[in-house]
Amino acid sequence: MSVKVYIDGQEGTTGLKILERFENRNDIELLRISEEKRKDPAERAKFINMSDYTFLCLPDAASIEAVSFVDNDHVRIIDASTAHRTNPAWAYGFPELSPAHREKIRTSNRVAVPGCYASGFASIVYPLVNHGIIPADFPVFAYATSGYSGAGKKAIAVYESDDKPFEFNSPRQYALSQQHKHLPEMQAVSGLTYKPMFNPIVCDYYSGMVVSVPVQTRLLGKAVTAKEVHEMYCEHYKDAKLVEVMPLMSADEQKAFFLASNTLSGQNKMQVFVFGNDEQMLLCSRLDNLGKGASGAAVQCLNIMMGIEETTGLV
Repeated sequence: MSVKVYIDGQEGTTGLKILERFENRNDIELLRISEEKRKDPAERAKFINMSDYTFLCLPDAASIEAVSFVDNDHVRIIDASTAHRTNPAWAYGFPELSPAHREKIRTSNRVAVPGCYASGFASIVYPLVNHGIIPADFPVFAYATSGYSGAGKKAIAVYESDDKPFEFNSPRQYALSQQHKHLPEMQAVSGLTYKPMFNPIVCDYYSGMVVSVPVQTRLLGKAVTAKEVHEMYCEHYKDAKLVEVMPLMSADEQKAFFLASNTLSGQNKMQVFVFGNDEQMLLCSRLDNLGKGASGAAVQCLNIMMGIEETTGLV
């Protein structure tokens, strides 16, 4: 038996990638709105209320508007915008963070898909706080390198044009005012008392990212080794199917290793690394910003809500 699924915003990057993940699935009946009416509120409302599950791949204001259209109690919403990620009434769509997160996704009618940067950040910092490695008021800094696909259609067009500006050939730091839209989510979901400092860097490749969090252990007020942190991550993610803790490398192995940001492009999994040493650790999360950081995460949440294998259509 199939379920009816509507994607509001199916022409955007995330919507198109969700559609790709539905290929060859016979348990999904896609509801297709006509091109000329895809921005018509009344038509959108009709399709939302015809569905069993609606994905919102929209700007924040449009997502909030779309939720207001729901007048059918059985419609379950999976929102890929920023609008509802810190709303405690919504389930946060990162099931690997804890059994409680997974259960809330399974039973909720409202699920907020994490942001791509926030997914990488929370995968590192939530366990650190949850397992008492760092206190909630620890001064956390993060930086990240990302492909340009997460910047939206206009930016993608510039990056892929024949006459792109010279500076687009270089990695570019942005959100320098420390007002990045993912910061409230990164703080709230990870259980931090204060907002982290965050330095995102967009680069001239299509997709994939690495989020990195450095930790100087002298600031912890207690002895914590890299091996202990690695073991903590292994235990935390031991049952995860789409989050993998990578082996701890020796100092010599690390010297010869380069951590590329595009290795998981097109995939739906995430990798967690512990680098450095007992005095200075570098904790990294690698993922595809369009996979585990967006559409892959959205489909994983759908699968959990449907009560089927969570990796269906993803591996």
